[in-house]
Amino acid sequence: MQVEIWSDIVCPWCYIGKRRFEAALSRFSGRDRVEIIWRSFELDPSAPNQTNEDMATRLSKKYRMSKDKANETIANITNLAKAEGLEYHLDSAKQGNSFDAHRLLQLANIHGLGDAVKERLMRAYFTDSLEISNQDVLVELGVQAGLDGTEIRGMYANDYMVSNVRSDEALASKYGITGVPFFVFDSKYGVSGAQDSEVFLEVMNKVREEAPSIKMIGDTDAAGCNEDSCAL
Repeated sequence: MQVEIWSDIVCPWCYIGKRRFEAALSRFSGRDRVEIIWRSFELDPSAPNQTNEDMATRLSKKYRMSKDKANETIANITNLAKAEGLEYHLDSAKQGNSFDAHRLLQLANIHGLGDAVKERLMRAYFTDSLEISNQDVLVELGVQAGLDGTEIRGMYANDYMVSNVRSDEALASKYGITGVPFFVFDSKYGVSGAQDSEVFLEVMNKVREEAPSIKMIGDTDAAGCNEDSCAL
């Protein structure tokens, strides 16, 4: 089973959704046969690399809400994250552009380290208050997650992985995805938002039940070879 997950590193619901999906996956008996692909999605492609704005100010501007409402929203989502075992420090989160972080994620996918890098990036942003738009910071985070620092620096020296990010975003547009997190199971079922873990578990069980089986035709004992013997 293949699960594609579109999310943005700076999306608070995406980290919560990640934890809820992981909780469902831990209860799914076929979890060893689930392939997870982390897809890129930018909530604000035009965001500056650096800004002195705090999250409350940014939320109030982006979603046209009062500062008090923004602070209330931050408090609510911090409590929801805590219920999933996550520690959010949104008041000190460094605002910025997530594009280079997505390039790092794409590089990680190639090396089979997508989940490790995704986790490190989100913890860096939401818990450690690190600047995930800073390439030097991203190199260090990538190394901590198992990537080679020289390869990461080489990536940032040119346009490597840019097309991979754009390809994910184009596919999201093709699917009609306008918000994240968004989960696609075997290119067949979509789940939007940080749903309860029971929803994810239900979908995975449904996909497994609907998996096509091979219908045998002819003599099943016909001559052939296997690992231990060969009909001669």
